[in-house]
Amino acid sequence: MPAATDSDLHQRVAELERASRKAEVDWASAVADKAVAEAARKHAETERDEYKRLYVAMLEQVRKLEAGLVGQKRERHLPSSEQLTMDVVSTLVGASADDAAAPLPTTTVERHERAKPTGRKPLPEKLPRVVIEVLPQDVQRQGLDAFDRIGEDTCEVIEKRPASVVVVRTVRGKYVSKEKVDALQVGESTPVLQAPALELPIPRGVAGPGMLADTIVRRWEDHQPLHRMERGYGREGYDVHRSTICGWHEGVAQLTAPLVIAMWNDARTNSAYLCTDATGVLVQDIEKCRRAHFFVVVAPEKHVLFGYSPKHDAAAVDKLLSGFTGKLVADAHSVFNHLYETGDVIECGCWAHARRYLFKALSSDAVRADYALELIRRLFTLERAWATASPEERLSRRREQAKPLVDEFFAWCDAEALRVLDETPISKAIQYARNQREALQQFLTDGRVPIDNNISERALRRQAVGRKNWLFVGSDDGGEVNATLVSLLASCQMHGIEPYAYLRDLLCLLPSWPQTRVLELAPANWKATSARPEVVAQLEANVYRQVTLGTRLPASESPTAS
Repeated sequence: MPAATDSDLHQRVAELERASRKAEVDWASAVADKAVAEAARKHAETERDEYKRLYVAMLEQVRKLEAGLVGQKRERHLPSSEQLTMDVVSTLVGASADDAAAPLPTTTVERHERAKPTGRKPLPEKLPRVVIEVLPQDVQRQGLDAFDRIGEDTCEVIEKRPASVVVVRTVRGKYVSKEKVDALQVGESTPVLQAPALELPIPRGVAGPGMLADTIVRRWEDHQPLHRMERGYGREGYDVHRSTICGWHEGVAQLTAPLVIAMWNDARTNSAYLCTDATGVLVQDIEKCRRAHFFVVVAPEKHVLFGYSPKHDAAAVDKLLSGFTGKLVADAHSVFNHLYETGDVIECGCWAHARRYLFKALSSDAVRADYALELIRRLFTLERAWATASPEERLSRRREQAKPLVDEFFAWCDAEALRVLDETPISKAIQYARNQREALQQFLTDGRVPIDNNISERALRRQAVGRKNWLFVGSDDGGEVNATLVSLLASCQMHGIEPYAYLRDLLCLLPSWPQTRVLELAPANWKATSARPEVVAQLEANVYRQVTLGTRLPASESPTAS
């Protein structure tokens, strides 16, 4: 083999250099292609996750639309065996049974049996009765003396008399002694005797306590707008303008304000815990209605108190709860956060709120939501079983039976938090529960604290129903009047007191009642106060009350009327 020349060697080196440079270019091109492919893959994954998130959001919107149009709004949790449809949806969005914890064993819950009345319900004995004797025609012709009565059949039918508005005219005669008539003739002074004017809830007003109580109950207990009240009283023969009724209610609110203030002070200073919530309301304005809020504060077994605020902020909360120290059951709204900074007020969470977030996630992630809802369902089942237990016994049972369920729930939340997609309903539910972990466990430290804040939401329902009828309040002053009078009505409902009779009697007593003892007239103390002999005598002597009870007949019906 001939020896390689220098030219051959140089040529070979050049070829190798060219091959090396080509390999370097190919490698750089491959690296660039890999980077482009990696970027495309990441972009595709991002789009996939975004479309998945949008799909889940659309499922949630469709569920809300269906529930609002054709479905029930009650948060009813179906057992796992009945959630086949939801499991299919969960599979479509990528969740699998392996991503969630193992199914919980089924729990048998004792059914609440309600006594069902049989037959026709007897008519109340307290209703007045009109007895009508129906005689056969032969007995009518020949007379009762010709027959012996051997029995009878009776039948009771309920009937309605039209309501009536009565004008009460009080006449206060002026009298002088007959012995001093001669003194009058010669111009000498002599005492003139005249009874003092009867007290009215609104001085120099035209409405008595019964009329005022009726308008308040119609407006804020039965939720009648003012224009309907106008027509209603017009049918009864009394044409009254809505502005007049507003003026009456403003006067009653001023009269009852010291009582409601005393109820607020009692709730803040003598309650171990309070429950609170808020709802929006429209306020009439010149160009466009603005938004304000009604707050409710419930002192369990004592008072239900409403407050009005033009704004839903920390200042409104401070005005309502100033001076309160203890435990506050509320939602996780930021307006309450400053109360917990000093430690004087302890935040207590609401498991019904946590359940609501999970209920919203059922349509998009049924496997996970069903597991968590089953744990919460067990908590509420246990609470129903302890409803009548003492606080000490309830606390002992909570620590023994409820705490393991709570620990399991939060362990599940911590495990699933890293597996769920951000901004999905199930992610929001888990995030809410984890953020409220300490507050949601407060019921395990005090047997008096409820597991939820439903008592406040039930109290707020009267305002929600009302605004569907009267739509808005006329001004900030109107909102204050509403809150004052509704506080009395809601407290009556808490204690099982008939609101019309309470307000009528309250307006009979309040003008002359000592201000230092005004709390005795609160619905919480009413049954004891109204049973005292001196209070009974004062109420029975009130002329206006006698007219509303029918014990004093109008002049046209009185047997002595001319």
